Amino acid sequence: MAVNVETLEKLERRITLTLPASTINGEVEARLRKLARTVKADGFRPGKVPMSVVAQRYGYSVQYEVVNDRVGQAFADAAAEAKLRVAGAPRITQKDEAAEGEIAFDATFEVYPEVKLADLAEIEVERVGAEVTEEAIDRTVEILRKQRRTFTQRPAAEGAAEGDRVTIDFEGKIDGEPFAGGKAEGFQFIIGEGQMLEQFDKAVRGMKVGENKTFPLQFPADYHGQDVAGKEADFLVTMTKCEIQHLPTIDDEFAKSLGIQEATVEALRADVKKNLEREVKFRVRSRNKAAAMEALAKAAELELPNALVANELQRLVAGARADLKQRGIKDAENAPIPEDIFRPQAERRVRLGLVVAELVKANNLQAQPDQLRAHIEELAQSYEKPAEVVRWYLGDRQRMAEVEAVVIENNVTDFILAKAKVTDKVLPFDELMSAA
Repeated sequence: MAVNVETLEKLERRITLTLPASTINGEVEARLRKLARTVKADGFRPGKVPMSVVAQRYGYSVQYEVVNDRVGQAFADAAAEAKLRVAGAPRITQKDEAAEGEIAFDATFEVYPEVKLADLAEIEVERVGAEVTEEAIDRTVEILRKQRRTFTQRPAAEGAAEGDRVTIDFEGKIDGEPFAGGKAEGFQFIIGEGQMLEQFDKAVRGMKVGENKTFPLQFPADYHGQDVAGKEADFLVTMTKCEIQHLPTIDDEFAKSLGIQEATVEALRADVKKNLEREVKFRVRSRNKAAAMEALAKAAELELPNALVANELQRLVAGARADLKQRGIKDAENAPIPEDIFRPQAERRVRLGLVVAELVKANNLQAQPDQLRAHIEELAQSYEKPAEVVRWYLGDRQRMAEVEAVVIENNVTDFILAKAKVTDKVLPFDELMSAA
């Protein structure tokens, strides 16, 4: 069939679809007859309800279904005939005028854009790297050590000191009035580990069990509690318990307690280094992937289909509501979240998705079976039973689709970095690990 495609604006197109009225009416009648076999109505036996009653009760909904089905199929056939890549769902409206015996509809829709990729040799990308230092291993071992520390009661005559675990009751007031979150009983923290504001931490040092103390505290201007940020409060603190911490010695016995097979300090440090190197590799790859993708998307030329942006906006808003619900927010599913706050993010995602898809198609960067297997095995190495994790991935299509998406992104990143103007930068270990 000949399909007339009308260009409206940028990516927007329109096709007029015509259907024989007899075809619609015939299918409506057939569906109503089938429905009549099971429909129930007062005063009639099942299967004996007159067609006039069935048509009166269900005619409109059945006709709506038939028209939707037929128009949808007609649109799919027309789009395929015209070799159109339709972006999003079409808007279907019935035309007032049509030839005798026919019903006409306008289908308005968008098509996928032409993507003009930049010359990758002309784009600039900063590639980062980092190394696991001995200091990083030392800090990690110290964290493991603290995770296995024990505590004993400090003698009553001694005051609280650095590293002690203290239990306190406190109440804070601003201008003599209590404030939200300013009171607690049986509150526990470790002195000197940054769990409390520095003024609070210092004020508690030297206190003995049973002792009370009042002191002023100035909240920082950028304090997360906006109601008290920048204000001064007076706190009354009572020490109810004070415990000295005892850290285990870093020796072979300590290594054994952590499940290190060789049970030596050297083996422990080697295991820590291996885990840190895995994390560094992940973070470096993530940083370089983001940089490469950003450079690729910025350098490409294309129009964004409004339908795809609208779909992405809906996903982002739904995700935000799901996050609120997970946090326990009441009626989170109905939270008034304006779409526009997500628009830049939605447009960036759609743009990047279209550009990456074009690059993958043009350069055959699809994920290969051996790449999928290698990526899964790499993921599994951080688990106690890698073989079970591999089977877990291989046994689910959705999980495999997620793996495939990651591998394709890695292929794209490697392809870009191999061709772009790359500047290498070595990041300090701490800077890499502290980045969001």
